[in-house]
Amino acid sequence: MGRMATNTVDVPRRQVRPRGADADEQAPATRGLAWLLALTGAAGVLASWVITLDKFLLLEDPDFKPACSLNPVVSCGSVMQSEQAQAFGFPNPMLGLAAYAVVVCVGVGLLAGARYRGWFWLALNAGMLFGTGFCSWLMVQSLYEINALCLWCCLAWVATLLMFWAVTAHTVRTGVLPAPGPLRVLFTEFGWAPPALHTGVIGMLVLTRWWDFWTG
Repeated sequence: MGRMATNTVDVPRRQVRPRGADADEQAPATRGLAWLLALTGAAGVLASWVITLDKFLLLEDPDFKPACSLNPVVSCGSVMQSEQAQAFGFPNPMLGLAAYAVVVCVGVGLLAGARYRGWFWLALNAGMLFGTGFCSWLMVQSLYEINALCLWCCLAWVATLLMFWAVTAHTVRTGVLPAPGPLRVLFTEFGWAPPALHTGVIGMLVLTRWWDFWTG
């Protein structure tokens, strides 16, 4: 008795979008996010580079006046000569040169077609959270301890918070960063709101801190 032939039919498996660390593989970053990271990273590199050069010039000549020292309030020199300007034992902008350069590389990589795994996005998000916290501390020190503003520092602050909220929105939307439903809806439908609110708060603090000077 011969063998009975059996026909097998391959049934396609249902593709389920993974959650967690590899979820982003099914939801690549948009070109808008790629451009935002490239541009904000470039802005941070520019600000860090200018501040670093001016810091070296100040070390060579204590009487040097940076170009952005415009008045008693907008005084980059006062900020650069403060203890807070070297919180880790070396000029803060040197840290910014490295950190913002990484962001530029990530943005350019995305524009070139790169796709990063979920763990990479989580690490990037964590790094940007640290950067946002550090910039917030520097902002408070600048407003209420140093009593002066550095325009290049302000550019770095805004660039940092914009990239942080953009990456946070991406990780929440794609499920890489677990979040409750309402929060996912917020970042999906109103992703512009957190950075707009954050920037507005900074603007109001700067405005009210020196209200008499601005309106005088």
